Amino acid sequence: MELRFNGMGFSYSSVPVLENVCLDLSQPQFISIIGPNGVGKSTLIHCINKILSPTVGTVVLDDKEISEYNQKEIAQHVGYVPYTSSDTFPLSVVDTVLLGRHPHAGWKTTDEDLEIVYKTLKQLEIEDLAMRNFNELSAGQHQKVMLARGLVQRPDVLLLDEPTSNLDIKHQLGISKLLKHLSREESIMVIMISHDLNIASKYSDNVIMMHHGGIYAVGTPQEVLTCENIKEVYGVDCTIIDDEGTPHLIMHDDGSLEAPLCQDAVCRITTS
Repeated sequence: MELRFNGMGFSYSSVPVLENVCLDLSQPQFISIIGPNGVGKSTLIHCINKILSPTVGTVVLDDKEISEYNQKEIAQHVGYVPYTSSDTFPLSVVDTVLLGRHPHAGWKTTDEDLEIVYKTLKQLEIEDLAMRNFNELSAGQHQKVMLARGLVQRPDVLLLDEPTSNLDIKHQLGISKLLKHLSREESIMVIMISHDLNIASKYSDNVIMMHHGGIYAVGTPQEVLTCENIKEVYGVDCTIIDDEGTPHLIMHDDGSLEAPLCQDAVCRITTS
């Protein structure tokens, strides 16, 4: 599965948000989209799943323009997990997640569908919520359930808008590690918007850095997450430490390092 942006642009009324976006992406890989607020990160992924249509240029999925796919075809190929869910489901968690199987199975639930759902709930460590009412869950639990719904679609491309924003650090790391694993094991192209540069650095195969409605830099974390790029895009000075081949960023505040949050001189993201 290949995803290409050919000179794509998007404007709200007459205000350009994205201009001349040119990208050529292929699966499987884990891609993080980073950049300050308001540079068009969410708009970019909304042009992939037809929530928005490009004003100029094209988005092509497997040699076919996105505009030529109907909504069912899009849902079969592209999964989407929004930043927050405005949906209210008077359903159990299992039934809510089963909605993600609809593009493939219709409204008839099979044993295979249930197996996929329960396997995904277990992967996300929320199998104990299976029979809970979706509307009774916390924000973090909501986020995990919506992620499960996106994963059970078994998409070729999975779009995630800050999927770990309501989670504690342990679960942020766990979800990021799982997404990296699934991108390889299930041959999925995972595209995640993130504001956590160190998590993006640790888990991403490639990083797309956006600035002023366009693509500022694309490449591996080592290529994109440089002090020069961080200064230009975020207006912040930083120090970068090589942590076993992964850039680890320490941001400066008014010329001084932030106080470390642990006893070591530098707090690094580590997982077992």
